[in-house]
Amino acid sequence: MKSMHWLNEPKDWKVTESGLSFFVTPKTDYWRKTHYGFTVDDGPFYYAERGGEFEVKVKIEGAFKSQYDQMGLMLRTDEENWIKTGIEYVDGNQYVSAVVTRNFSDWSVVKLEDPSNALWLKATRRLDAVEIYYSTDDVDYTMLRLAYFPDNKMVKVGMVAASPDGDGFDAHFSEFTIKHLPDQRRLAWLEANV
Repeated sequence: MKSMHWLNEPKDWKVTESGLSFFVTPKTDYWRKTHYGFTVDDGPFYYAERGGEFEVKVKIEGAFKSQYDQMGLMLRTDEENWIKTGIEYVDGNQYVSAVVTRNFSDWSVVKLEDPSNALWLKATRRLDAVEIYYSTDDVDYTMLRLAYFPDNKMVKVGMVAASPDGDGFDAHFSEFTIKHLPDQRRLAWLEANV
């Protein structure tokens, strides 16, 4: 987690060998316009910048307690173009959630029928798309979403959390990795020209 930066740094945070822990800033969120009519962009986000194609993965554990408490991964080019995915706590249940924003936000959720203490998230960026996966055991992954994401742009990628209606909660992220992937266009060109 070296050479990472904060957007909306929380008051209380630490990085140790076991990962990143922080207390999520109360009354924070990420959302743009759709349905609710407001725009917020103030949740804690700890990120690195990457270009090209990559896979990012993290294990999340949160002490969710208030409506819409959330934590997970974010990929972001700017305040109008971003994806967040992870657990969102809604009506007393944990949901795997994805919000894709291209000036307007959308939201999709899948209820975790047997929520555990931890969830692994994985996002793969290839060309102009991001594939989002989740797992309860870091072995079997389920695809949650395939979404458009601008190609050929640097991306802020990292760990995010928010507590829109609550007073904050303890969030812990571990096993965070970003792995660059071979450029598919270059591989196709090499195969066609060698």
